[in-house]
Amino acid sequence: MQNPADPIRVVALYRFTPFAECAAIRAPLAAACDAVGVKGTLLLAREGINGTIAGADAAIDHVLAHIRALPGCADLDVKESRAPTMPFLRMKVRIKREIVTMGEPDIDPLDAGHYVAPHEWNALIERPDTILIDTRNDYEVAIGSFDGAIDPRTHSFRDFPAWFRAHRAEFEAEGRMPQVAMFCTGGIRCEKATAFVKAEGIDSVFHLKGGILAYLEAVPPEASRWHGECFVFDERVSVGHGLVPGDYGLCRACRMPVGAEDRASPLYVEGVSCPACHATRTDEQRTRYAERHRQAMLAEARGERHVGAVFPAPDQG
Repeated sequence: MQNPADPIRVVALYRFTPFAECAAIRAPLAAACDAVGVKGTLLLAREGINGTIAGADAAIDHVLAHIRALPGCADLDVKESRAPTMPFLRMKVRIKREIVTMGEPDIDPLDAGHYVAPHEWNALIERPDTILIDTRNDYEVAIGSFDGAIDPRTHSFRDFPAWFRAHRAEFEAEGRMPQVAMFCTGGIRCEKATAFVKAEGIDSVFHLKGGILAYLEAVPPEASRWHGECFVFDERVSVGHGLVPGDYGLCRACRMPVGAEDRASPLYVEGVSCPACHATRTDEQRTRYAERHRQAMLAEARGERHVGAVFPAPDQG
């Protein structure tokens, strides 16, 4: 299990709720985080809030109280874990068009599917009439997923609507369309995906409450239908059952997870390249990455963290 004595509290959070004036929310929220040393990324949009932050317990409590006081955020969805060191270098509060990008402007994320608690998830996905869909990106699915889950092989959540529309006829032909179950890392992408599928005319739609992270924390390994590790958007890179940090690292050139087999490849150079990106990078780029890595190592030797080593946070949740 993760060490409860670790000093840093890491909180992934989101809430779909209408925000009329994101600009008016941003500055006070950023100030609340900065005042207590909380770091991470928070996204604001007209549809709500999403992000991951980290800090000391009292500092996180302060920021969560601020967020829960925002319109519609009293029931904020929060997933917590512990870390031995701060996984972020800075605090960013950004205003976006969507808190998780799907590119479907007419979707109402408040009209989502049915929540399924982690302890009820196995019974749902074991039913023969359930279509189980992983709504995460392809590189996330590659390191772990649920038994029998369909991998859409999407590189971005924005690709999901087109994939579903293209394959819907296949599901209907198999006579399985009446029940769809979807999941993602922390619950936000699958919640929005269920709203999309409902808008497409499918009523029996379910999603895993709290996402994979809630399942890995609540369900013991001997009862689990999960295999592999779960990619997370911070310096832990991946976690397993009990939210124990996993075995994957991160390629700083392409931001893809790298496992033991990748690190054993001659195409893997720490901080410079991995098998997934080696052929797509020029010698000039690799030289630049090598210098960035050298500077990061020098900073680490001084007990500092180099800004070039910060974990980039793409499509989260």
